[in-house]
Amino acid sequence: MALEFSTSHLSDSLSLFRYYKKLGERALAQVADDQLFYAQDEECNSLAIIVKHLAGNMRSRWTDFLTSDGEKSTRNRDTEFEGPPENREELMRLWEDGWACLLKTLEALSDADLNKRIFIRGEAHSVMQAINRQLCHYSYHVGQMVFLAKQRRKGDWTSLSVPRHKSADFNRRVLNKELSQR
Repeated sequence: MALEFSTSHLSDSLSLFRYYKKLGERALAQVADDQLFYAQDEECNSLAIIVKHLAGNMRSRWTDFLTSDGEKSTRNRDTEFEGPPENREELMRLWEDGWACLLKTLEALSDADLNKRIFIRGEAHSVMQAINRQLCHYSYHVGQMVFLAKQRRKGDWTSLSVPRHKSADFNRRVLNKELSQR
């Protein structure tokens, strides 16, 4: 997806959310099914647990976004860190459902909505603040996913950004519009 010049916070946020969704998917695609469920120890999360947490957060935050608190009473955050989905198919269904909820909600908003007040755990946020909060949260966890996936591959990894010792080539290709930074 090419970087598109924009002065719209909403449009750029949507582009960034889509970028992080794709980045997570590209990381997940590089690991074997059993590697999705590996956790180094009981305090560490597996890729599957991170996906389950992200999906739970997205459903809670983006369902009835403008009209109800983003921390839904039906959400049990603690259980998001237990009992991962049983297989890749179920994991990817959770992933897609969470992202679909987020993207559907954001696509329905306009820049005029950015100043509206919403609540997360009873604290007031502007829509813009809520978007920024979740963009940071999701990019944090997708970064964890990339790190864990790369660890699982033990050197057999296809770079998801600028490969080592390839910066000049990457920059040339961006300038020639052969690829994009996003």
